[in-house]
Amino acid sequence: MTVSVGIDIAARSFDLVCRDNGRNQPAQTFAQTPADQAQVVQQLQALRPTHIVVEATGIYYLDLAVALAEAGLPVSVINPKSFRHFAQLKLTGSKTDPVDAALLAEYGARMTPPLWTPPEATHLALRDIGRQINRLTGARTQAKNRLHALTAKQMTPQLLIDDEQQAIDALDQRIDRLQQAARELINECPVLAQQFQVMTTAKGIGQASAVALLAELAVLPDHLKAAQVSRHAGLDVRLNQSGSSVHKPGRLAKTGNAYLRAALFMPALSAVRHDPRAKAFYESLIQRGKKKIQALCAVMRKYLTGLWACLRDNTPFDSAKLFSECHLKT
Repeated sequence: MTVSVGIDIAARSFDLVCRDNGRNQPAQTFAQTPADQAQVVQQLQALRPTHIVVEATGIYYLDLAVALAEAGLPVSVINPKSFRHFAQLKLTGSKTDPVDAALLAEYGARMTPPLWTPPEATHLALRDIGRQINRLTGARTQAKNRLHALTAKQMTPQLLIDDEQQAIDALDQRIDRLQQAARELINECPVLAQQFQVMTTAKGIGQASAVALLAELAVLPDHLKAAQVSRHAGLDVRLNQSGSSVHKPGRLAKTGNAYLRAALFMPALSAVRHDPRAKAFYESLIQRGKKKIQALCAVMRKYLTGLWACLRDNTPFDSAKLFSECHLKT
Protein backbone atom coordinates (compact mmCIF):
# COMPACT_ATOMS: atom_id res chain seq x y z
CA MET A 1 0.00 0.00 0.00
CA THR A 2 1.39 3.42 -1.04
CA VAL A 3 -0.10 6.34 0.86
CA SER A 4 0.68 9.99 0.33
CA VAL A 5 -0.88 12.77 2.39
CA GLY A 6 -1.65 16.37 1.52
CA ILE A 7 -2.34 18.98 4.18
CA ASP A 8 -3.73 22.41 3.32
CA ILE A 9 -2.98 24.89 6.08
CA ALA A 10 -5.09 27.85 7.20
CA ALA A 11 -4.74 30.16 10.17
CA ARG A 12 -7.18 28.30 12.43
CA SER A 13 -7.63 24.92 10.75
CA PHE A 14 -6.13 22.52 8.24
CA ASP A 15 -7.55 20.00 5.80
CA LEU A 16 -5.98 16.56 5.34
CA VAL A 17 -6.43 14.16 2.41
CA CYS A 18 -4.89 10.70 2.14
CA ARG A 19 -4.17 9.32 -1.34
CA ASP A 20 -4.12 5.51 -1.33
CA ASN A 21 -2.82 3.85 -4.52
CA GLY A 22 -3.98 6.69 -6.75
CA ARG A 23 -7.37 7.28 -5.10
CA ASN A 24 -8.13 10.16 -2.76
CA GLN A 25 -9.94 9.53 0.50
CA PRO A 26 -12.50 12.06 1.84
CA ALA A 27 -10.99 15.21 3.31
CA GLN A 28 -10.73 15.64 7.08
CA THR A 29 -10.69 19.00 8.83
CA PHE A 30 -8.77 19.68 12.04
CA ALA A 31 -8.29 22.72 14.25
CA GLN A 32 -4.91 24.40 14.62
CA THR A 33 -4.57 23.21 18.22
CA PRO A 34 -2.00 20.99 19.96
CA ALA A 35 -4.71 18.42 20.65
CA ASP A 36 -5.74 18.06 17.00
CA GLN A 37 -2.12 18.08 15.87
CA ALA A 38 -1.39 15.20 18.26
CA GLN A 39 -4.43 13.34 16.89
CA VAL A 40 -3.17 13.75 13.31
CA VAL A 41 0.31 12.56 14.29
CA GLN A 42 -1.15 9.41 15.83
CA GLN A 43 -3.39 8.80 12.82
CA LEU A 44 -0.58 9.20 10.32
CA GLN A 45 1.83 7.04 12.29
CA ALA A 46 -0.67 4.20 11.87
CA LEU A 47 -0.94 4.83 8.11
CA ARG A 48 2.85 5.04 7.59
CA PRO A 49 2.65 7.31 4.50
CA THR A 50 5.54 7.70 2.06
CA HIS A 51 5.06 11.47 1.80
CA ILE A 52 3.25 14.15 3.77
CA VAL A 53 3.19 17.36 1.75
CA VAL A 54 2.59 20.74 3.36
CA GLU A 55 2.62 24.09 1.59
CA ALA A 56 4.84 26.76 3.16
CA THR A 57 2.04 29.27 3.73
CA GLY A 58 3.15 32.10 6.01
CA ILE A 59 4.04 30.73 9.43
CA TYR A 60 0.92 28.65 10.02
CA TYR A 61 2.45 25.43 8.71
CA LEU A 62 5.43 25.48 11.05
CA ASP A 63 4.03 24.07 14.31
CA LEU A 64 2.32 21.17 12.55
CA ALA A 65 5.35 20.43 10.35
CA VAL A 66 7.62 20.38 13.41
CA ALA A 67 5.22 18.05 15.26
CA LEU A 68 5.09 15.65 12.30
CA ALA A 69 8.85 15.66 11.78
CA GLU A 70 9.60 15.12 15.46
CA ALA A 71 7.29 12.08 15.33
CA GLY A 72 9.48 10.59 12.59
CA LEU A 73 6.97 11.14 9.78
CA PRO A 74 8.18 11.98 6.24
CA VAL A 75 7.26 15.66 5.91
CA SER A 76 7.95 17.74 2.80
CA VAL A 77 7.42 21.50 2.91
CA ILE A 78 7.09 22.83 -0.63
CA ASN A 79 7.20 26.29 -2.18
CA PRO A 80 3.68 27.72 -2.77
CA LYS A 81 4.60 28.78 -6.28
CA SER A 82 5.73 25.27 -7.18
CA PHE A 83 2.40 23.92 -5.99
CA ARG A 84 0.48 26.61 -7.88
CA HIS A 85 2.20 25.60 -11.12
CA PHE A 86 1.33 21.96 -10.42
CA ALA A 87 -2.33 22.90 -9.90
CA GLN A 88 -2.32 24.82 -13.20
CA LEU A 89 -0.90 21.81 -15.02
CA LYS A 90 -3.72 19.69 -13.59
CA LEU A 91 -6.26 22.21 -14.97
CA THR A 92 -8.05 22.32 -11.66
CA GLY A 93 -11.18 24.43 -11.95
CA SER A 94 -12.14 24.76 -8.29
CA LYS A 95 -10.00 26.05 -5.43
CA THR A 96 -11.10 24.99 -1.97
CA ASP A 97 -9.14 23.75 1.02
CA PRO A 98 -10.12 20.08 0.46
CA VAL A 99 -9.29 20.33 -3.25
CA ASP A 100 -5.88 21.84 -2.44
CA ALA A 101 -5.21 19.11 0.13
CA ALA A 102 -6.02 16.43 -2.47
CA LEU A 103 -3.70 18.11 -4.98
CA LEU A 104 -0.92 18.24 -2.37
CA ALA A 105 -1.35 14.52 -1.80
CA GLU A 106 -1.07 13.90 -5.54
CA TYR A 107 1.94 16.22 -5.69
CA GLY A 108 3.68 14.05 -3.10
CA ALA A 109 2.88 10.86 -5.01
CA ARG A 110 4.04 12.18 -8.39
CA MET A 111 6.86 14.59 -7.56
CA THR A 112 8.42 12.87 -4.50
CA PRO A 113 9.69 16.13 -2.96
CA PRO A 114 12.68 16.06 -0.58
CA LEU A 115 12.07 15.63 3.13
CA TRP A 116 12.03 18.64 5.41
CA THR A 117 14.35 18.96 8.42
CA PRO A 118 12.98 21.14 11.24
CA PRO A 119 15.30 23.90 12.49
CA GLU A 120 16.55 23.98 16.06
CA ALA A 121 14.38 25.78 18.58
CA THR A 122 17.02 28.47 19.17
CA HIS A 123 17.25 29.17 15.45
CA LEU A 124 13.48 29.42 15.14
CA ALA A 125 13.33 31.84 18.08
CA LEU A 126 16.01 33.99 16.47
CA ARG A 127 14.10 34.05 13.18
CA ASP A 128 10.90 35.15 14.94
CA ILE A 129 12.76 37.95 16.74
CA GLY A 130 14.50 39.04 13.53
CA ARG A 131 11.22 39.24 11.64
CA GLN A 132 9.58 41.24 14.42
CA ILE A 133 12.51 43.69 14.29
CA ASN A 134 11.97 43.95 10.54
CA ARG A 135 8.27 44.74 10.99
CA LEU A 136 8.95 47.32 13.72
CA THR A 137 11.66 48.95 11.62
CA GLY A 138 9.20 49.30 8.76
CA ALA A 139 6.63 50.83 11.12
CA ARG A 140 9.27 53.26 12.40
CA THR A 141 10.11 54.34 8.85
CA GLN A 142 6.44 55.00 8.17
CA ALA A 143 6.17 57.00 11.40
CA LYS A 144 9.21 59.09 10.47
CA ASN A 145 7.71 59.79 7.07
CA ARG A 146 4.49 60.92 8.73
CA LEU A 147 6.46 63.13 11.12
CA HIS A 148 8.29 64.72 8.20
CA ALA A 149 4.98 65.44 6.48
CA LEU A 150 3.54 66.95 9.67
CA THR A 151 6.51 69.21 10.29
CA ALA A 152 6.45 70.39 6.68
CA LYS A 153 3.23 72.32 7.42
CA GLN A 154 3.26 75.41 9.61
CA MET A 155 -0.35 74.92 10.68
CA THR A 156 0.09 71.40 12.09
CA PRO A 157 -0.91 71.28 15.79
CA GLN A 158 2.06 70.60 18.06
CA LEU A 159 0.04 67.82 19.68
CA LEU A 160 0.21 65.75 16.48
CA ILE A 161 3.94 66.28 16.12
CA ASP A 162 4.56 65.29 19.74
CA ASP A 163 2.31 62.25 19.38
CA GLU A 164 4.18 61.00 16.29
CA GLN A 165 7.55 61.59 17.98
CA GLN A 166 6.41 59.59 21.00
CA ALA A 167 5.42 56.73 18.68
CA ILE A 168 8.89 56.79 17.11
CA ASP A 169 10.57 56.81 20.53
CA ALA A 170 8.45 53.85 21.61
CA LEU A 171 9.39 51.92 18.46
CA ASP A 172 13.06 52.73 19.07
CA GLN A 173 12.80 51.23 22.54
CA ARG A 174 11.07 48.09 21.28
CA ILE A 175 13.63 47.59 18.52
CA ASP A 176 16.53 48.07 20.95
CA ARG A 177 14.99 45.58 23.37
CA LEU A 178 14.56 42.96 20.65
CA GLN A 179 18.06 43.57 19.28
CA GLN A 180 19.44 42.93 22.76
CA ALA A 181 17.36 39.76 23.08
CA ALA A 182 18.63 38.54 19.71
CA ARG A 183 22.25 39.17 20.71
CA GLU A 184 21.74 37.27 23.97
CA LEU A 185 20.21 34.36 22.06
CA ILE A 186 23.16 34.34 19.64
CA ASN A 187 25.75 34.51 22.43
CA GLU A 188 24.14 31.55 24.22
CA CYS A 189 24.61 29.31 21.14
CA PRO A 190 28.28 28.71 20.19
CA VAL A 191 27.37 27.95 16.54
CA LEU A 192 25.32 31.11 16.13
CA ALA A 193 27.95 33.18 17.95
CA GLN A 194 30.66 31.97 15.57
CA GLN A 195 28.47 32.58 12.52
CA PHE A 196 27.65 36.06 13.76
CA GLN A 197 31.34 36.87 14.16
CA VAL A 198 32.12 35.56 10.66
CA MET A 199 29.30 37.65 9.14
CA THR A 200 30.48 40.92 10.63
CA THR A 201 33.86 40.60 8.85
CA ALA A 202 32.11 41.65 5.62
CA LYS A 203 32.11 45.34 4.76
CA GLY A 204 28.67 46.84 5.10
CA ILE A 205 27.42 44.30 7.63
CA GLY A 206 27.08 45.70 11.12
CA GLN A 207 25.48 44.08 14.13
CA ALA A 208 21.90 44.96 13.16
CA SER A 209 22.33 43.62 9.61
CA ALA A 210 24.08 40.51 10.91
CA VAL A 211 21.15 39.77 13.23
CA ALA A 212 18.64 40.19 10.40
CA LEU A 213 20.65 37.99 8.01
CA LEU A 214 21.52 35.29 10.52
CA ALA A 215 17.88 35.10 11.65
CA GLU A 216 16.90 33.99 8.14
CA LEU A 217 19.95 31.94 7.13
CA ALA A 218 20.27 29.97 10.38
CA VAL A 219 17.02 28.07 9.78
CA LEU A 220 18.03 26.86 6.29
CA PRO A 221 19.40 23.33 5.82
CA ASP A 222 23.20 23.51 5.63
CA HIS A 223 23.31 21.20 2.58
CA LEU A 224 21.76 23.84 0.30
CA LYS A 225 23.95 25.13 -2.51
CA ALA A 226 24.48 28.83 -3.17
CA ALA A 227 22.12 28.80 -6.16
CA GLN A 228 19.38 27.24 -4.03
CA VAL A 229 19.84 29.90 -1.35
CA SER A 230 19.60 32.61 -4.03
CA ARG A 231 16.34 31.09 -5.25
CA HIS A 232 15.10 30.95 -1.67
CA ALA A 233 15.77 34.69 -1.40
CA GLY A 234 14.10 35.42 -4.74
CA LEU A 235 17.37 36.76 -6.17
CA ASP A 236 17.59 34.29 -9.05
CA VAL A 237 17.13 35.65 -12.56
CA ARG A 238 14.15 34.32 -14.49
CA LEU A 239 14.36 34.25 -18.28
CA ASN A 240 11.31 34.49 -20.54
CA GLN A 241 12.30 33.19 -23.97
CA SER A 242 10.43 31.02 -26.44
CA GLY A 243 11.13 30.31 -30.08
CA SER A 244 12.29 33.23 -32.20
CA SER A 245 9.74 35.84 -31.13
CA VAL A 246 9.82 35.93 -27.32
CA HIS A 247 13.09 37.27 -25.93
CA LYS A 248 12.23 39.29 -22.84
CA PRO A 249 15.06 40.45 -20.57
CA GLY A 250 15.76 38.45 -17.44
CA ARG A 251 14.14 39.66 -14.24
CA LEU A 252 14.49 38.78 -10.58
CA ALA A 253 12.03 36.12 -9.48
CA LYS A 254 11.17 37.90 -6.17
CA THR A 255 9.11 34.89 -5.15
CA GLY A 256 11.32 33.93 -2.23
CA ASN A 257 12.10 35.23 1.24
CA ALA A 258 11.35 38.96 1.34
CA TYR A 259 12.90 39.28 4.83
CA LEU A 260 16.23 37.99 3.49
CA ARG A 261 16.16 40.35 0.52
CA ALA A 262 15.41 43.29 2.81
CA ALA A 263 18.28 42.32 5.11
CA LEU A 264 20.70 42.25 2.15
CA PHE A 265 19.78 45.63 0.69
CA MET A 266 21.68 47.99 3.00
CA PRO A 267 24.84 45.80 3.23
CA ALA A 268 24.99 45.66 -0.59
CA LEU A 269 24.44 49.41 -0.82
CA SER A 270 27.26 49.99 1.67
CA ALA A 271 29.52 47.51 -0.15
CA VAL A 272 29.32 49.35 -3.47
CA ARG A 273 30.47 52.48 -1.64
CA HIS A 274 33.24 51.07 0.54
CA ASP A 275 34.42 47.77 -0.97
CA PRO A 276 36.58 48.46 -4.07
CA ARG A 277 35.79 45.09 -5.67
CA ALA A 278 32.04 45.36 -5.12
CA LYS A 279 32.11 48.95 -6.38
CA ALA A 280 34.02 47.98 -9.54
CA PHE A 281 31.61 45.10 -10.21
CA TYR A 282 28.61 47.38 -9.70
CA GLU A 283 30.00 50.09 -12.00
CA SER A 284 30.85 47.54 -14.70
CA LEU A 285 27.21 46.45 -14.79
CA ILE A 286 26.07 50.07 -15.05
CA GLN A 287 28.44 50.57 -17.99
CA ARG A 288 26.92 47.52 -19.68
CA GLY A 289 23.50 49.16 -19.57
CA LYS A 290 22.05 47.71 -16.38
CA LYS A 291 19.85 49.89 -14.22
CA LYS A 292 21.20 50.83 -10.80
CA ILE A 293 18.71 48.63 -8.97
CA GLN A 294 19.60 45.69 -11.24
CA ALA A 295 23.29 46.15 -10.54
CA LEU A 296 22.63 46.46 -6.82
CA CYS A 297 20.58 43.24 -6.83
CA ALA A 298 23.51 41.50 -8.56
CA VAL A 299 25.74 42.65 -5.69
CA MET A 300 23.13 41.38 -3.22
CA ARG A 301 23.22 37.97 -4.91
CA LYS A 302 27.02 37.91 -4.81
CA TYR A 303 27.05 38.91 -1.15
CA LEU A 304 24.51 36.22 -0.29
CA THR A 305 26.69 33.62 -2.02
CA GLY A 306 29.71 34.75 0.00
CA LEU A 307 27.83 34.85 3.29
CA TRP A 308 26.42 31.38 2.77
CA ALA A 309 29.92 30.03 2.08
CA CYS A 310 31.16 31.72 5.26
CA LEU A 311 28.46 30.14 7.39
CA ARG A 312 28.89 26.72 5.79
CA ASP A 313 32.71 26.65 5.96
CA ASN A 314 33.15 28.82 9.06
CA THR A 315 35.57 31.16 7.27
CA PRO A 316 35.81 34.98 7.26
CA PHE A 317 34.12 36.88 4.44
CA ASP A 318 36.44 37.62 1.51
CA SER A 319 35.09 39.74 -1.35
CA ALA A 320 38.09 38.74 -3.49
CA LYS A 321 36.47 35.32 -3.90
CA LEU A 322 33.24 36.89 -5.18
CA PHE A 323 34.28 39.72 -7.49
CA SER A 324 36.74 39.33 -10.35
CA GLU A 325 39.93 41.39 -10.36
CA CYS A 326 39.29 42.32 -13.99
CA HIS A 327 36.64 44.82 -12.91
CA LEU A 328 39.23 46.76 -10.92
CA LYS A 329 41.28 47.34 -14.08
CA THR A 330 38.49 48.99 -16.04
